[in-house]
Amino acid sequence: MKSIFDKVSFECSKTVTESYSTSFALATKMLAPSIRKDIYNIYGFVRFADEIVDTFHDYDKETLFNAFQRDLEDSLVNKISLNPILNAFQHTYHRYGIPRHLVDSFMKSMRMDLDKQVYATHAEFKEYIYGSADVVGLMCLRVFVNGVDERYEALKDSAMALGSAFQKVNFLRDLKADYEDLNRSYFPNTNLLQLDEASKQRIVEEIREDFKKGYEGIAKLPNEAKFGVYTAYKYYYQLLRKLQKTPSLEIKNARIRVPNYQKFGLLATSYVNYKLNLV
Repeated sequence: MKSIFDKVSFECSKTVTESYSTSFALATKMLAPSIRKDIYNIYGFVRFADEIVDTFHDYDKETLFNAFQRDLEDSLVNKISLNPILNAFQHTYHRYGIPRHLVDSFMKSMRMDLDKQVYATHAEFKEYIYGSADVVGLMCLRVFVNGVDERYEALKDSAMALGSAFQKVNFLRDLKADYEDLNRSYFPNTNLLQLDEASKQRIVEEIREDFKKGYEGIAKLPNEAKFGVYTAYKYYYQLLRKLQKTPSLEIKNARIRVPNYQKFGLLATSYVNYKLNLV
């Protein structure tokens, strides 16, 4: 029965989420059970594409990516895939009417990571951020608003801003790995070999503006999604604050983390704020 295969596919996406990102998995657990599965499905899809271009160094990445893209196309057209991650994603894609251009933009940005190493202009950086982060926020938003177009249009700007903020925090945190392991430099007009406090502060302020715009939409989300998204917001904002307090030299030489005890503390305060309608 296909229902059994679908169940296996959904479990695979959940396993991918929990294996690759404890923070995202924790936030997803704070969503209502009715939508939790679909966010796992989206994460599994974007994570697998990202893994091809970021970690499979001993293999022909372009060949793997091309095969993944063909399988993705087939899954969206035929509404089934023997790749359980893509089978799970196509289910969510069709159920909530995720626009095809969001998927195409995401894959375009992932393909850019195959050979593009420096984003020299703000236009290039903005295009990459849109495809790698903003559209992921928009895919999730389709789930949060149950595919209702009016609510989606009202919240899309905030969802994009929050997606941008999360991605830029990741870039700032992962400066060392991106530059040394992947030879990538995302932030335009920034010499990562000579990252100083002024350059770091400029990046931090840019991210703060994204967070501010993103937060405005969280309060307007349906109750099924609000607590989970707010939890993710609190985690990433705490990570940004920690990066702001960390000397630029240390950021270049180590990966900054939020300890587990702080994560659970953020979860507790997020829950209190949510229950008291302070979100």
